[in-house]
Amino acid sequence: MMTDNIADSLTRIRNAAQRRLDTTELLHSKMIEAIVSILVEKGYLESYSVEDAGNNKKTIKVVLKYDDDGRSVINEIKKISKPGRRIYKGKDEIKRFKNGYGTLIVSTSAGVLPNDEAYKRGAGGEVICSIW
Repeated sequence: MMTDNIADSLTRIRNAAQRRLDTTELLHSKMIEAIVSILVEKGYLESYSVEDAGNNKKTIKVVLKYDDDGRSVINEIKKISKPGRRIYKGKDEIKRFKNGYGTLIVSTSAGVLPNDEAYKRGAGGEVICSIW
């Protein structure tokens, strides 16, 4: 039984990138789909699609992105807020991450947003993960 679907999804992406796979499949939830769409928008993933797996279950098929040398564009992807220890930050604390080279994904009252968008909207919240 899996208790943290977000951590499982990030681990699947990390492992697929290390093995240089073209695609990987994640379990579907609205939160995971929002996180993956931010990763595609920020250029860390090529694309994604939601597919029906039968028995009223869906999966998210993610296409990974690599540079010209065949290295993954993801240097590190890490879960910040965990089920045993939630991490919350105000809007001023999430302004920049890794001098603008990285992205924090934040769950705010306005939805799941990257840190720069959350700062523009003046919203803080739970820091889900970091990527650079």
